[in-house]
Parts: sequence; C-alpha cells; structure tokens
Amino acid sequence: MAFTGRAALLAALGSVPIGIWDPSWTGILAVNAPLAAACACDFALAAPVRRLRLTRSGDTSTRLGDAADVTLTISNPSNRPLRAQLRDAWTPSSWQPGTETAASRHRTTVPAGERRRVTTRLRPTRRGDRQADRVTIRSYGPLGLFTRQGSHKVPWTVRVLPPFTSRKHLPSKLSRLRELDGRTSVLTRGEGTEFDSLREYVPGDDTRSIDWRATARQSTVAVRTWRPERDRHLLLVLDTGRTSAGRVGDAPRLDASMDAALLLAALASRAGDRVDLLAYDRRVRALVQGRTAGDVLPSLVNAMATLEPELVETDARGLTATTLRSAPRRSLLVLFTTLDAAPIEEGLLPVLPQLTQRHTVLLASVADPHVARMAKARGNTESVYKAASAAQAQTERQRTADQLRRHGVTIVDATPDELAPALADAYLELKAAGRL
Repeated sequence: MAFTGRAALLAALGSVPIGIWDPSWTGILAVNAPLAAACACDFALAAPVRRLRLTRSGDTSTRLGDAADVTLTISNPSNRPLRAQLRDAWTPSSWQPGTETAASRHRTTVPAGERRRVTTRLRPTRRGDRQADRVTIRSYGPLGLFTRQGSHKVPWTVRVLPPFTSRKHLPSKLSRLRELDGRTSVLTRGEGTEFDSLREYVPGDDTRSIDWRATARQSTVAVRTWRPERDRHLLLVLDTGRTSAGRVGDAPRLDASMDAALLLAALASRAGDRVDLLAYDRRVRALVQGRTAGDVLPSLVNAMATLEPELVETDARGLTATTLRSAPRRSLLVLFTTLDAAPIEEGLLPVLPQLTQRHTVLLASVADPHVARMAKARGNTESVYKAASAAQAQTERQRTADQLRRHGVTIVDATPDELAPALADAYLELKAAGRL
C-alpha cells in the first residue's frame, strides 16, 4: 500500500509498522506514537543553531601556491550539546579543483556552555582577496532523526600574494652587486660613480685610475676605487591594459611582469636605491611611493596582489603624464609592457620623447616561448607555415625593439622564466655604466 504526506515520512523514518493507513493526523499519531515521541524528543534536544556564536582567527595572507589556515571558533551558550556538521563556504578559487568538499566540511561536537575550534585549510589558485561566504550548520539530535539548520555570516579575508618565484635569483644578483659596490676585488669606475678608497695597483687595472699624488707619497703605485652611486630613484610602471591579459603558458603576461618587478625591487633596495610602483591602463590601479628599504618589498607585494589585467586599450598619454608626475626628478623608468607593433607605434612612440629627455627608460616585455618553438618547427606543410608565421612575428617584434632603441630605450625581451634575471642584469649593467 502506498503512503503519502506525513504518513510516508514516518514510515520511512521509523521501524514501527504503520498498520492500516488512517487519513487523519490523529490516527497516524495513535498508531505511531512511540516514533512520533522519539522524533519530537530528538528535535527538542538538538542544539539551536541561531544562538551559536562564531568567530574567526588565523592567516590573513598567503603566497599563491601556499596554504592558509583559518580557524573557526564555535561557542555553544545553550544548555544542550551541539552535534553538528558544518560547511565553511568561501569564494571560488579558494581550493584546488575537486578538493573543496573535503576541505570545507567538518564534523564537531560542542558540549553545552563550551566552545570548540575547527580549521579550514585554503589552497588558493589565484591572486587577490579570497572572502569567507557563510557557515552553514546542521545540528543533530541524539538519535539523528531530526536536525536544525541555519547559516551564520562570519567575515574573513585572506589576501593571496604573488608567488615571487624569481627570488631564487636574488643571491647571485646580490653577489654581482657587491662586486660593483666595491666590497670585493672587482671594482668599477664610470660617469655616475663615487670615489671609494685607494689600494695598491695590480696588473690589469685601468691606468686612468692611478692616483699620482698618493703614489708620490708612498713606495707603491696607488689606484682609486669607485663604487656606484646610491640613492638613485627607480619607478616601476606596470601596463595593466589588454595586452597584459595575454596568456603565456598558464599565466597572463602581467604575472610574469610582476615577478620580474619584485626581483628588481629587492635588488635595487639592497643597492640603496629608492623604488616606487605605478600600475596604469586608463587610470591608476596601484601607486606605491616613499617606502623605506625594509618596507618597499612588502608594500609592492601587497599592492600587486589584487591587480588584474583590464580589457581596455592603455592610454599612453595618460600613462606618460602620470609617470612624469610620479617621477619629477631624473629616474630609471622600468616600463613593463608589450613589444607588439600596434600599441607601441600608435601609443608609446609619439609620447616617448617626453620620457627619454628627462629619464633613463628601460622597457621589459614578456616573450612567448611557443613562438620560438614554432619558428624552429619543420617536417610537414603545416609546420612550415607555422614556422613562417612565427618568424614574421619575431621579425616584427625585433623591428619594434629597434625603433625604441633609436630613442635611447634599453630593451629586455625574454620569456617568463628568463625575464626576471635578464632585467636584473640590465639594471646592474646600467648601474656599472653610471647611467642611473
């Protein structure tokens, strides 16, 4: 016999035979009185969800690729123990695909008047701010027949910072910097350098560095040593327009540019130079100025965390005007943008003289390694056509770079893995040549 409504519910939950169906609720209760009493008692003994008090603590930031632990404290002020299953919901991309269910669901028991903690481990897959959504709690009675359910808003934000994978290159670049800085036997001299000290001449030294007055006062030939000037100003300019959204490998070009900017900032701050950041497309997306050497890298990482490419054409005139306001004195401008012909020829080239007449300009661009592989491909007709197309793209890119070099711009064009160390080397060469 088929049952519907309350009779079907009680028949499914209970083990007591339902007997002959009575369409009235009174008849059902009379036949199933023990089950009904058990359900009512179970519901009454389930801890109320609304009265629970929830707070959060734990990590507020993490690097992309690392984990963040956020602890949820559940306080039970009622006189009934809480037996619960809860779901700690967060915004998408807070976990690796397929792991959200296991990571966000917890079982806990909180005795009356006590509190317990559960920890949710996040593994974000994107930069930016990951927000806690809500905590949904299902409170069970002692028999598990009935539950109470409700949700609580418990705000929390975890900022996912850029991974800074290029920091592995920092020790070798600092070693080169110490050579330039006169702390090892390899010393430099140039237009933009400062006198450091005197030492004895060794074969191979530049004879122009000999100090004849000091030599006359002692029995050995003395040479001057030099060190690069400190307290130079660097302005890192990130183009966040549509060209920065192009993906190279698994990440947009903007991410590779940020990684290179962080390595350069770390190196320059160790060299005693001041580093600022400007992110721009049609308006200022981030601006970091006036930070001390110890605070500049955390400030840059925090500012870059929420940057995303904007699908708009970059306003080159607005970028130039904002750059000149941000760097009123002579500086090294490091512009992270594309070497594509159209944006350079129509946007940057007409306004470039305004930058080069006052500042030293270095342009860093992310090259696609897939194009280089295509250019070498052979074997069939399709591969040959692809190789021809890739070679044409490389030629056009080189032509654009040559145009910029004729305006005095230093070019660093490298793949995402090579851009950061190549940019650091270019900075050290400029510093050794006294061009900062």
